[in-house]
Formats: sequence, structure tokens, C-alpha cells
Amino acid sequence: MWIKVQNINKKIDNFFSNIDALASLVFRFGIGVAFIIHGLNKFPLPPQGLIEYFDLSPIIASTVAISELLSGLILIISGFIKNPIGNLLTRISGLNISVLMVSILIFAHQDWLITTKLFTSEQIFLLIGGIYFLIKGNRT
Repeated sequence: MWIKVQNINKKIDNFFSNIDALASLVFRFGIGVAFIIHGLNKFPLPPQGLIEYFDLSPIIASTVAISELLSGLILIISGFIKNPIGNLLTRISGLNISVLMVSILIFAHQDWLITTKLFTSEQIFLLIGGIYFLIKGNRT
């Protein structure tokens, strides 16, 4: 029985080893597109919703919208840059996404901390994605 499981496992590993990089690409596109959409939803600038809800200045509210949009775009584009610059851009995007998501959780959803609401929200997965790309960069 154990040998059959090992053989099946080897066949599955061999199959997926050919498309291993696809997993990071799919994850990169998912996180990147989500951030592009979040940023675009705050246009036209300055985003009145952020200004009114969080009492932000127009400059800070606009910076948030632009940084969300650019983080998503750079995360996707940097995946195709196979050199140290692409790796650095991926990590910078991951850092920016992580900082944005921690800020959002602290300022907009502090009542979610360590609750089921946090772990069933989109925000926690975007934070995890940001941390993933901050740590991993372009390594596949």
C-alpha cells in the first residue's frame, strides 16, 4: 500500500514539476489584479470615500489609491523581469501590499482582529499574498 502511494506521489510530482512556476504566476496575477481593482475603485482622485470615512487629506487618500494600483501593476509586470531588478520590484510590491493591508486592518477593521471575520475576509489573503511576495521575490 505504502509503495503504491509513493508511486502515485512521484507521478504527481513529475507532472507538476513541469508547470511549477505556474502556481506563483497564478497567485501573482490574483493578488495583482485584486490590488489594481482596489486602486481603480478609488478613482477619480482624490477619493472622496477615503477622505470622508477616514478623515484623510486629499494627498494621503490619493497616495493610497495610486499605491494600490501601482503595487498590483508592478507585482504582475515584475514577474516577467527575470533579473535582480524584477526580484527587487516584486519584493517592494510585496512590502507595499503588506503595509497597506496591515494599515487597513488596524484603521478600518480593528474589530476583526483574531476573529473568524478576519480569517474569512479577502483582506487577510491579500496580506498573506503581500508577505509571500515580500519574502519570496521572484524565486520559483
